[in-house]
Amino acid sequence: MQTQEIQIWDVWVPDIGAQGLSFARGRLDATDILLVHAAPEKLNVEVRDDDGSLLAKGTNLPRTVNSPMTRLRRSRDTITREDIWPTEADYGSPVMVAGGEVGMLQKWWNDPGQQEWRWSLEFYNHR
Repeated sequence: MQTQEIQIWDVWVPDIGAQGLSFARGRLDATDILLVHAAPEKLNVEVRDDDGSLLAKGTNLPRTVNSPMTRLRRSRDTITREDIWPTEADYGSPVMVAGGEVGMLQKWWNDPGQQEWRWSLEFYNHR
């Protein structure tokens, strides 16, 4: 049986306190794209493999648009940030919420004025 590669995505708020503050740390199947709900104004992100080796990072990534979702994209050893309003193309993408729980985006709706939105995540775990 083939096992899926695991990654740890660690998202920090860099400009709080002496060393920053953890926003979310999630363990998930390897991915190059991770959506983050309600991400802070600025982020530091590190992606590590299950053994702790650093795979990629992004430093002082600023908010790009006032939106409820952020797309973090891994390209080799670099993480970039794009704040988005999800579309159907994002369905099935992993979404990390504050604290580090990761679910899969099932549905998204927002009004044309981007003042309200409704969304659904599916969470799955096993021992």
